Amino acid sequence: MSGSTVERIFGLRARGTTAGRELRGGVATFLTMSYIVVANPSILAGAGVPAEAAAAATAAVAALATLLMGLGANFPLALAPGMGLNAVVAFQLAPATGSWEAAMGLVVLDGLVVLALVVAGVREAVMLAIPADLRRAIGVGIGLFIAFIGLVNARIVVVPPGTVGVLSANPAAVVPPVTHGAFSAAEPLVALVGVLVAGLLLHRRWPGAMVLGVAASTVAAAFFGLVAWPDDGIWRWPSFETVGRADVATALSWRFVPLLLSIVIVDFFDTIGTVTAVAEAGDLADERGVVPGVRRILAVDAVSASLGGLFGASSATAYIESAAGVAEGARTGLHNVAVAGLFGLAVFAAPLATLVPPAATAPALIVVGFLMCQQVARIDFGTLATGLPAFLILLLVPFTYSISHGIGAGFIAYAGIRVLEGRARDLHPLMAAAALAFAAFFVLS
Repeated sequence: MSGSTVERIFGLRARGTTAGRELRGGVATFLTMSYIVVANPSILAGAGVPAEAAAAATAAVAALATLLMGLGANFPLALAPGMGLNAVVAFQLAPATGSWEAAMGLVVLDGLVVLALVVAGVREAVMLAIPADLRRAIGVGIGLFIAFIGLVNARIVVVPPGTVGVLSANPAAVVPPVTHGAFSAAEPLVALVGVLVAGLLLHRRWPGAMVLGVAASTVAAAFFGLVAWPDDGIWRWPSFETVGRADVATALSWRFVPLLLSIVIVDFFDTIGTVTAVAEAGDLADERGVVPGVRRILAVDAVSASLGGLFGASSATAYIESAAGVAEGARTGLHNVAVAGLFGLAVFAAPLATLVPPAATAPALIVVGFLMCQQVARIDFGTLATGLPAFLILLLVPFTYSISHGIGAGFIAYAGIRVLEGRARDLHPLMAAAALAFAAFFVLS
């Protein structure tokens, strides 16, 4: 592909970027989300999905969906089967429907329902109806969330050994849910090396700071014996036995409608939060906070959800780890081409993802979380109607380990405050509907 063709497709100059930045950003994004190639099959195995096929399907879906986003929407947002959504498939949908195939059928329907809402303009309209401070809070909350994931991966934050035992014996007991890890252990030291390297290089505006930070952590991890070369090699012919086995006919049963609605709500709002956060991080929104081409972005995301179900890999969704690529300077869909190419290789080399341990990718998550949290200074906490709901979003997105639950609590609080103030007329009808939908979701689930 010639330089002129790349410029015509992606408009690099118009967004103030270069091909080099886009490709570096793609590598950074891939490194921070490649764990899904290993994590997704391990979770779906609980529903009986064949592990080898699930690994290949996970990488294939990530490659196809990410490429579709890059070419169809020209936005630096990578997609893959979503954490949390895969657990819902494995531990809620599969047992309720009787098979993982029927659960994947529900995932296919989920994508189609959300796509219909996008085409009708409902999803975009809801996104635009969210007050600016709440949109900023979503971005900051997700930044805290991914930083928290990084701290957990680095074992800087751990669950106290006695907590699980105490809660098993007495669920009403009040015990510390998390505590600090041992900073003399290998994982925290590995992560701290990467954070220091990435932070120093970012301060000096060094190209590839995130990638070099992860590389430094990987070298440190090898020194501590945390990097293990797979016994059966890094290349293997993929199995695609899960592809095409989604049982849509069974999923169409009326008794599964509540299950379908629950995953539609999660999918609907998770991506809105992620798109908002990535746009804020990359200064890709206009002065009104609107992301150009947002309908195409949301449509590709909906199609990708169904694609994940068809491949037997669970719902594909937008990944907040894309902010790692944006931090490297990525601003266009060329970033996605790089991510998709690496996931395409991962189809044949899924064990390669295990060479970079979680502690080595943790620095990228922690530093990106820091960068995303800078938007907190733009939130007006002096205005109760938006300040308190924004605070709830900041607090609950990381602490509940759920983007949707944090957003839902903030939306309900915002609607409730407006009603109690006697200013229900100032509440946008779509915000009222979103708050009611979240309230119903919380009660029914």
